[in-house]
Amino acid sequence: MTITFGVIGTNWITDSWISAAHKSGQWKLHAVYSRKQEQAKSFASKYSCSNTYDSLDSFFGDGGMQAVYVASPNGLHYAQTKQALKAKKHVLLEKPATSTPEELEDLFKLAKEQGVFLIEAYRHIQEANYKLLQKFVNEEKRLGPIYGASFTYASFSSRYTNVLNGETPNIFSLDFSGGSLVDVGVYPVTFAVALFGEPKSQTYAPYICRTGVDAGGVITLRYEGFGVQINQAKSYTSTAPCEVYGEQGTITTNSTTDISTIKHFNPHTKNTEELAGPYKTVQKPNVNMEEEAVELGAQ
Repeated sequence: MTITFGVIGTNWITDSWISAAHKSGQWKLHAVYSRKQEQAKSFASKYSCSNTYDSLDSFFGDGGMQAVYVASPNGLHYAQTKQALKAKKHVLLEKPATSTPEELEDLFKLAKEQGVFLIEAYRHIQEANYKLLQKFVNEEKRLGPIYGASFTYASFSSRYTNVLNGETPNIFSLDFSGGSLVDVGVYPVTFAVALFGEPKSQTYAPYICRTGVDAGGVITLRYEGFGVQINQAKSYTSTAPCEVYGEQGTITTNSTTDISTIKHFNPHTKNTEELAGPYKTVQKPNVNMEEEAVELGAQ
């Protein structure tokens, strides 16, 4: 069965989702919403979509639409998703889902009451090579007992230059629930939680920039018998890989997203084995969301 969906947001990440959704064969774009009708029509024309809206009431009232992909600014997620759920639409919500845990709990409660799905979009933990990493660490236990891990997602953002120049772009604005943790830090955090489970405790040492949001920082997750250190930022760049340490060596990936290499170094034999499977490349600025589309379509 093909799922008809609409989109809120007409940026590059929406293009990536639509492309991946169509490639999966499980989704079909039905409607586009934008605050400006001309923008909605321009974006929709790329996909031969004729249903465009500049009114959320009309958009959610479209009976031919089963699901909604929400990729608007962070601070708008809660209200827009709540309206979608009340209209009995399934929702795929870009990270971060909401500005507070209380808002997210409210949305999950409403989704259950309405009998629809609410899913926060995390493409990287649906990637084939990430699932291989989970298999090597948790099922095959190639590292034996885990001693610790270090995960990184730190890349200087061009919009941080705007901050340094005295401006306040949305992603660095408190009014739009911005900041580095909710924009890029969520990737290594979910990378760790999907690999090791929920931590016993966590701490965050952020760098707060001029606009009042965090521009980067170091997170520590504490598990039974080991810890995970996470370095994330939009104000500087790290070239460090991601590593998991254990009794039987170290497994290294090139990144927390778009994993193309998984290397196991065995300290006893001094050998390094490449474990990664094929990696699908996409043309920038698009990102690979095809595995996510397939997984979510099966829900």
